[in-house]
Order: sequence, then structure tokens, then C-alpha cells
Amino acid sequence: MNNLAQVHQLNPYAIQLCATGRWVAQRQWVPATGGNFSIRSSAQSCLVTASGKDKGELSPADLLQVNFDEAGFSCQGKPSAETALHCALYQLYPDAKAVLHTHSVQATVFSRLISQRQHCFAGYEMQKAIQGIQSHQQALQLPVLENNQDMPALAVEVTQLAASQPLPYAFLVRGHGLYVWGDSLEQCKRHLEAWEFLIACELERIKICGFS
Repeated sequence: MNNLAQVHQLNPYAIQLCATGRWVAQRQWVPATGGNFSIRSSAQSCLVTASGKDKGELSPADLLQVNFDEAGFSCQGKPSAETALHCALYQLYPDAKAVLHTHSVQATVFSRLISQRQHCFAGYEMQKAIQGIQSHQQALQLPVLENNQDMPALAVEVTQLAASQPLPYAFLVRGHGLYVWGDSLEQCKRHLEAWEFLIACELERIKICGFS
């Protein structure tokens, strides 16, 4: 075990993120080593899951230190491909402490059914699990971005989107998956579970009622 791995083994943030990874994997939201997770470790750095790791079997040694600034990010090792998006979110939201990206069946299918660039959720009591939402009557707009293998370009698109409208601690990438973040790992986990629930509800509604 190298020195960095030894440091991560003792890092409480790394331990918490790995525990969250097991919780997410148990819900089958990150199949085939998909998805990626991160937790902020300082104002300009975070720990990110290494590429190709089973998220249900993470250990602190599977997390990589990433340093970022406006010019980009640097990392020793091979982080998840979407690391640029994680770094962009941390720079957009200085209070954000964690980012979780999943590939659940319901979020992936939903993102392909919705042709618009955003979808409005209203009338669900569970909307109140999203930070800042006080009532089921509030309209909650979930952005849907087009998939792009050019992650820096997608990160720029997220930055531009955030400048034009408030983001509900989440966005979907079409045919790809869901991104959520929070001001603590616990809040991020709550946002993930709430959004997965809301998306599953909308899928069921669409099956019964169509897109009316």
C-alpha cells in the first residue's frame, strides 16, 4: 500500500464516501462499475472514485485526490471520466461537499422519454426532500442535458446552465444518468434518494396517463 492509500484509509471523508457507495450499489443504481462519486477535501480539491471500480466494493484506496481550479484539474491515477463535471460543480457551489452520479434504470429510461430540456415535477410531497423546497405545490424543474463524451464541454454547459437558472441540486444527462450534490454527504444522499423516487413516480404516471 502506498503512502497516499494509507492516508485515505484513515480519512473519515473517504470512509464515509465508501459507505455511501455500498448503500447506492445495494439499490442497483450503479451497475457494471458505472457511476462516480466524490467528496470535497478542501476548497480546491476532492476525492473521486477511480475509473472502473465496483461502487459496491469501494475502499478508501479506490479514491483519488483531485486538485482543481478554473484552468482544469490534475490527478495522479485514472479518475472517473466525469471528474470534470464534479470539479465544475464544486467551483459553482462553494458549499457543496459531495457529488453522486448514478445510472439507475428509471433515471436512464426517463431521460430518454423526455424530449424537452427540462421536466417539471409538481404535486409530490417528496419534493420537500430537496433543499429549499417548502411545499409540494412548488414547481421543481429538473434539467435534462444531451449526452456528450467530451466531459469538459459538458462541464461548460452545466456552468452556463447554472448561470441562467437555479439548479435543484440535480440534473439528468440523456441516456446516461443522474447527477446530484449537497452541502453535506448526508444531504447529497437524501437528494439522490428523493430524485430517484420522484423520477420513478413520474415514470409510473407516464405509463398510466401518458404525457398529459
